[in-house]
Amino acid sequence: MENCYSADAVRFERMNTEEIRDTFLVRTLFAADRIELVYLFDDRAIIGSAVPAKKVLKLEAGEQLASKYFAERRELGIINIGDAGVITVDGKKFTLGCKDLLYIGRGSKDIQFESANSQKPAKFYIVSYPAHTEYPTVLAKQTDAQAVSIGSAEEANKRTIYKYVHTAGIKSCQLVMGYTDLAPNSVWNTMPAHTHIRRTEVYMYFAMEPSSVVFHFMGKPEQTRHIVVRNQQAVFAPSWSIHSGVGLKNYSFVWAMGGENQEFTDMQGFSLDNMK
Repeated sequence: MENCYSADAVRFERMNTEEIRDTFLVRTLFAADRIELVYLFDDRAIIGSAVPAKKVLKLEAGEQLASKYFAERRELGIINIGDAGVITVDGKKFTLGCKDLLYIGRGSKDIQFESANSQKPAKFYIVSYPAHTEYPTVLAKQTDAQAVSIGSAEEANKRTIYKYVHTAGIKSCQLVMGYTDLAPNSVWNTMPAHTHIRRTEVYMYFAMEPSSVVFHFMGKPEQTRHIVVRNQQAVFAPSWSIHSGVGLKNYSFVWAMGGENQEFTDMQGFSLDNMK
C-alpha cells in the first residue's frame, strides 16, 4: 500500500505542476493481476483497484492498518468498471457487472476478487474509510442506483448522477459513493463548483477514449489550479478544495466521500465572480 500525504492550502499555492500531480493524482490504478492501494491520510481514506485476470486476488490489510484483516475497522465500496466479475466475502459470492457496486461492512474477514472471463477481466475500483459500527454487505446493480439527471445541453453539462451508498440508499458508517455519466457533447462536471469542509472527496475518471483528457480543477475558489487527468486515474480533493472538471469529450467518474457526515447536499458554494 502506497502512502499519500496531502498538502495544506498554503503550501498548495506554491506547488509546481509535478508537485501537485504527485500529491493529489493517483496514476497507478488497474494493473492486471494486482491489488493497488493508496492510503490518503486526510480522513484516513484508502482508494485502490483489483484486476483479477489470471488469478484470484485477496485483499490484505497491510502494515499501515495494524489490523488482522483489511475490514477489521473499515468499510468498503467497490464498483466494477470492467467486464463481469465476482467478489467473495467470507465465503459468499457476489457477481458484479459493469457499474454494479458492492458495499462491504466492517468485520468482513476474507475478501477475494476474480473475473468471470480471464480474457475480459473485471476492473474493481475500491474506496474505504474507517467505520465505527457494522452494516450488512449489500450488492447494488446499476439499475438499483438512485438516478438524478441534471444540467443542460446548452451549458454542456447534461449528466446523470447515480447514487448507491447514501442516507436514502445503502447504509454505511461514513462512506458516500456513486458515479456520474455525462451525456454526449457534454463535458463539464460540477461547475459552479463547491467544497466540502466536513469531508474529503475523490473522483476517479473512466470511460474516456485514449485520445481524450479531463482538465480537473482544484484549490480554493480564489486560488485554482488544474491537473490533466487521463482514463482510470483518480484525483483527491481535501476539504478546502473545489473539485470540478472539463473534458475534450464526454466521460464518466466515480465519486466517493467520507468525513464528518453523510448529507449529500452538505456543500459550500461560491459565486463565480470570486473564482480565479
